Amino acid sequence: MMATMSERPPPRTTAPAARPRRRNGAAAAEPLRAPLTPEAWIDAATGVLVDEGIDHVRVDVLAGQLGVTRGSFYWHFRDREDLLRRVLQAWRERATEQLTVRLEQATADAVAQLRDVLSLPFRGRAATRAARIELAIRAWARRDAMARQAVDEADASRIGYIAQVFSSLGFSIAEARARAFLLYAYVVGESQMPTQGSATQRQERRRFVERLLQQPLGT
Repeated sequence: MMATMSERPPPRTTAPAARPRRRNGAAAAEPLRAPLTPEAWIDAATGVLVDEGIDHVRVDVLAGQLGVTRGSFYWHFRDREDLLRRVLQAWRERATEQLTVRLEQATADAVAQLRDVLSLPFRGRAATRAARIELAIRAWARRDAMARQAVDEADASRIGYIAQVFSSLGFSIAEARARAFLLYAYVVGESQMPTQGSATQRQERRRFVERLLQQPLGT
């Protein structure tokens, strides 16, 4: 016979099955990565330009170096040409416009400003890094009109600033520009040839250029 209700064994109780934890997409597997900024792409492009040359500054190369897909590049740039334009713009802002402002704000004394300009090739790692970027961009400018224009504009702006300093020392406009060109050529040359002479010889050369370019010409 079937057991009555009072004779039935109590029902078994089982623990409820554990609910699976909700995963918030890929964030549960690995921490979220901050999106790359345009500056990160520009810095990476500049690094490749310096180390490997302009032909290697490609979207696929940069994406692989940064560990992202090529698609993320197009959030910030229209194409490779747009990136290269921004690389040149960033170089001009850092190496010319911002530098000129710092030199002007450091002191109002014209002689001191000339000394600051002459000291640029001797500023350690920052000077070495700046010289490497400059050399890479000038090499690029030999075969590309856009880069050539950027270099020409940077050179003209720097020489113009130095000419203003010489003008404030009492030289005529024409002579100030000539002296500025010579001083600028020295700074560029010293930056690109850092192993020409010992540290003492390089400092003596700098002091000689400073004295030479401040002396008035004989009539």
